[in-house]
Amino acid sequence: MKATKLLSDRKVHQDALAAAAAESAEHLLQVKGLKCGYGKKNPVEIVHGVDFCVDKGEFLCVIGSNGCGKTTTLKAVMGLLPAMAGQVLISGQDVHVMNEKEKARHFAYIPQAHTPPFPFSVADVVMMGRTPYVNKLSRVTKRDRMVAGKALDLLGIRHLAKAEYTNLSGGQRQLVLIARALAQESDMLIMDEPTAALDFGNQHLVLSCMKTLSKLGKAVVMVTHDPDHALFCADRVLVMGKGKVIKEGTAAECITTDVLQQIYGATARVVDVEVEPGRIERVVVPLQ
Repeated sequence: MKATKLLSDRKVHQDALAAAAAESAEHLLQVKGLKCGYGKKNPVEIVHGVDFCVDKGEFLCVIGSNGCGKTTTLKAVMGLLPAMAGQVLISGQDVHVMNEKEKARHFAYIPQAHTPPFPFSVADVVMMGRTPYVNKLSRVTKRDRMVAGKALDLLGIRHLAKAEYTNLSGGQRQLVLIARALAQESDMLIMDEPTAALDFGNQHLVLSCMKTLSKLGKAVVMVTHDPDHALFCADRVLVMGKGKVIKEGTAAECITTDVLQQIYGATARVVDVEVEPGRIERVVVPLQ
């Protein structure tokens, strides 16, 4: 009887593992019951059991008010912050047992525009994306240069290759950072408020670029405070509040008057506007 029960329990366990593996194989990224926060001696939980997934070629926008756990969630997803509970799988592999190079081959992070301490050329900044593939004592290879050049071409900034990064406009710098991320050849692009410091024209430039990359097959996850950005870019939206996912779905399902009131405490109306004959766009209009 004991042997039979042992075999039965083992089969149940094996079936559960097989089911989990099959489920994770269906999605590029799968986040299950993720809990995370800050502090070692007395850790404070910020994110409380988050579940979501991302597929190849999908553009996911994460929206919510300041302090709701958006950035903390991204850090834990990329393995930069340990999980207190739950699991993060990328291509079926547990992120939190990977080394730094393995993580870098799966995730490319695009920060808000920044100024480096040295006037690197654009080509040098983009080449930094090849770091996960270059050993400490090895030189940049012909393939590294080819990949970096292809990234510059894809974004239409090859003509800036010899320019100093520090002399570029905000929008151009952000395109260079995106090219660096593409040179990394990762599975997924992660962005945290990438347009926060940009003017309207450069915001549209960067968002249009990311939307195109998604259509070309790149998975993109972007945190934003602007619901109009989600309406413009997103295939799906994850709405967060107080460390939890409070709604998930298409932009049309998630960007509503009620949801905006709930997460931002703002009175706004979501309306459809005919921007040109036959073309309808949905926008958010603040009422107060």
